[in-house]
Amino acid sequence: MLFSSPIFLFAFLPIVLAVYYGPLRSTRRGQNLFLLIASLFFYGWAEPAFALVMVGSILLNYSLGLWAAWLRRKKKSTVPAVAVAAVCNLSLLFVFKYLTFVLANLRSLGANVPLWDIVLPVGISFFTFQALSYVLDVARGDAPCQKNPLHVGLYIAFFPQLIAGPIVKYRTVAEQIQNRRETWEHFSQGCYRFLIGLGKKVLLSNQLAVIADAAFGTGGPDSVAMAWLGSLCYTLQIFFDFGGYSDMAIGLGKMFGFQFLENFRYPYLAASPSDFWKRWHISLSTWFRDYVYIPLGGNRKGKYRTILNMFLVWLLTGIWHGANWTFILWGLTWFVALACQRLLPDRNVCLPLWLRRVLTLLLVNATWVLFRADSVGDAFSFLGTMFLWNAPPLWSVQAGYYLAQNVVVLAAAALACAPTATWLRGRLAHLSARNALPALLNAWDALCAVATVCILLVSAAYLVKGTYNPFIYFNF
Repeated sequence: MLFSSPIFLFAFLPIVLAVYYGPLRSTRRGQNLFLLIASLFFYGWAEPAFALVMVGSILLNYSLGLWAAWLRRKKKSTVPAVAVAAVCNLSLLFVFKYLTFVLANLRSLGANVPLWDIVLPVGISFFTFQALSYVLDVARGDAPCQKNPLHVGLYIAFFPQLIAGPIVKYRTVAEQIQNRRETWEHFSQGCYRFLIGLGKKVLLSNQLAVIADAAFGTGGPDSVAMAWLGSLCYTLQIFFDFGGYSDMAIGLGKMFGFQFLENFRYPYLAASPSDFWKRWHISLSTWFRDYVYIPLGGNRKGKYRTILNMFLVWLLTGIWHGANWTFILWGLTWFVALACQRLLPDRNVCLPLWLRRVLTLLLVNATWVLFRADSVGDAFSFLGTMFLWNAPPLWSVQAGYYLAQNVVVLAAAALACAPTATWLRGRLAHLSARNALPALLNAWDALCAVATVCILLVSAAYLVKGTYNPFIYFNF
């Protein structure tokens, strides 16, 4: 089930909210149990068997959490519990996500091995990392062990962030599971945030996807202009797709009293590779930092060990994103960029901020080509067209057509990459405080409310027509 689908918007979500705030309003235990059941139903909507995989993961990690807590009480090492948790969870991830990839590569090397077609459970990388977070936080003593398996189940399976993040660390929401506080302010903020995310997905990402798919389709782009237009549209598409989902997840969490951490902070305004990863998919980068990079020694064991730790983290980051050599190369490209920045930290200080932002965006755009392409060969062919290696024509009718048809969407997407609305409201608030134009701020807030309703209505119209795409990060 997708957030941007009529069944979710007009049936599942209203029913869940009505039951949660209706007959179950005064019983936290009943609310938590109901949310768990609703989440499992949400996850198993398309393929009920996957809900059994989810239940198995919950029971496994609940038991491992009890074991880790028992080891801590006995003042024994928690390494055995952590090791078993890592092996079991990563083995589950390997079988469903990477086994077919490994077998296919062995066959290409001449090995006589069977090739299995294994259906990938949606969002398995996200809920596996969340489950591991629970055991690791309990083993470290960063969060209490849950005696109630339903609480562990709700943490792992809660439907807003279940299948595409953000990856919520257990210690972040451990207290909220039982003691969260719902308010009308949080609920209204959640509704607003959800609708903004819905607009990003339906009105921006889905429209940009048409151009990106045309550029990355069979045969690749037919000109330099189409290559650049396609790559930039995919750069915008993946941001509004994933960022929109994160907005919807955070908004839904607020509706039920949960406060999730931000997952994006205007990443395309980044002025360096490291700045980009402080702004993009923050929950994933902090997960690898807290549970892989720092335990390996971080930057505390000298320059060469730091570089090795960075290499391992970015290799794993690439592998996490998918079973394809393109993702591995994508991760290693970011390793090289970040290692160069660490080894040459002062080289770009003299550059103006706008130029550093442009150079960073060019790097990001090029790496998204690796991320989007079906194969490494396709990626280099696409980049060859972008940078004239293949001697392609500079312009094409296709590029002109897509540019002319989507100029408004492209302009809106460019503005939405920056905090344009926040800046405008800040300026109006400043004027209002000085008693210059106090009515403008009220007019702006009213305009935003009307615009939000329009987003819902227009998005619903698109969805009823069936013009929507699955979220990109559902594949991970």
